[in-house]
Amino acid sequence: MTEYLPLKSGSDQPAVTLSVDEWIAEAVAHEQSGRPDEAEQIIAFVIAEKPDYVPALFQASILSYKRKQMQEAIERLERALALAPDEPLLHRNMCELCRSQWMLDKAVFHGRRAVELAPDDAAAHYNLGVLHYDRMEIEEAIAHARRALALEPAMASAHFELAEALLLNGEFAEGWREYEWRFDMPNSPRLLPPTDRPAWDGKPMPNGTVMLIGDQGFGDTIQFCRYIPEVARRCQNIVMACSSEMKPIVMQQNSAMQYFDRWDQVPAFDAYCPLSGLPRLFQTDLNSIPAPIPYVRPDPAKLAYWRKRLEDLIPRGYQSIGIAWAGRPTHGNDFNRSMALRDLAPLSQLQNTVLVSLQMGPAMAQISDYYGAAPLINLGAEIADFADTTAILALIDHVVAVDTSIVHLAGAMGCPVSVLLPFAPDWRWLRDRKDSPWYPSVQLFRQTRSGVWTQPVSAVASNRSSVVERRAHLRT
Repeated sequence: MTEYLPLKSGSDQPAVTLSVDEWIAEAVAHEQSGRPDEAEQIIAFVIAEKPDYVPALFQASILSYKRKQMQEAIERLERALALAPDEPLLHRNMCELCRSQWMLDKAVFHGRRAVELAPDDAAAHYNLGVLHYDRMEIEEAIAHARRALALEPAMASAHFELAEALLLNGEFAEGWREYEWRFDMPNSPRLLPPTDRPAWDGKPMPNGTVMLIGDQGFGDTIQFCRYIPEVARRCQNIVMACSSEMKPIVMQQNSAMQYFDRWDQVPAFDAYCPLSGLPRLFQTDLNSIPAPIPYVRPDPAKLAYWRKRLEDLIPRGYQSIGIAWAGRPTHGNDFNRSMALRDLAPLSQLQNTVLVSLQMGPAMAQISDYYGAAPLINLGAEIADFADTTAILALIDHVVAVDTSIVHLAGAMGCPVSVLLPFAPDWRWLRDRKDSPWYPSVQLFRQTRSGVWTQPVSAVASNRSSVVERRAHLRT
């Protein structure tokens, strides 16, 4: 029997009476229309009237999650699970909620239970696969991504998760193919405006024009722009669609390219390709990564300016270490890859050393709380663009940074750089390696436990004796 509940409006208008499920649907409609307060009011009313109604508790958890109130979301979902312990959807959502809060053991329990209760639920297998990646159980991550795709072949998120796990494993051939699904993922931005031009297949176009698109972040653009000279060998006419910030770097790869950063200015082209699609077209494997290091060099005028500036700032005879401890806050994996400045404390105790902050963005404010023995020079406010950063990197002795564009830029220049990696790193750093086939001057220092930076930072600090020697070697 359907139960109907009246909700008083608080005015002279009569109370609205709907069924319980109609009230929940009303709350969902409010939430999806960007009215979370109204949705919360309705759900709170339903729970007050029926505190043990599982669908209401489930929706309440979703509302808390959307409002980034994670602990409340977990508590609400736990109440629902206590009432319906064999409901697979509740376990599936709890798996993802706990994973987002880095409660990985608890997430595993719920993820496995969801799969046990609903073995044909593709989303449950996908969630469990993502969790296994976070735990660096890569074979299991691949297996669950494949199971999700067997159940739902067009599930773009599962294709992309499979791609990342395969690429992390060094299985590039299949990994690059699966990586193409990234543009079909939910909420993925469109690669380019609607066009009748085809995607480039990598074949020579002696009389045509190919448009390359900087389709991902700054680090990705730096990593993949190394392929532009190979593109030029197959197609002389290149149009480069990329953000203006990247122009000083990308144009070094082919000065004859047309460059634009607004779609309303796009010139004519015959085919297009994202930069991140070039490794697949050129059938890149671990032994064929183009590495013409350095493929990025500083501007002479910028170099002269920053040489004088750093000579004024850095005491003679001191080692200089550039540092960056946080990436872009809006990055989907920023909570995993970034740290706090205080986590770099072992570097602050080095003798005859100056730390040169290359940090940009909100994390730069942490410098006000720095009290290390090593002097800290904050250049963030003086760095106008990547041309400045490139010149600074060419002049300092070493770079220590988390996985941001800084390490890609330093690697592309052949500068010595120590990369601090989370326990479950981005695919491009591969598994169990201390070096990178993408950047010969890079050394990798990995977390041994999720969220704990003590070991890799201490390892970098104890490794400093070889820094100056490596720098001298690389400069020759």
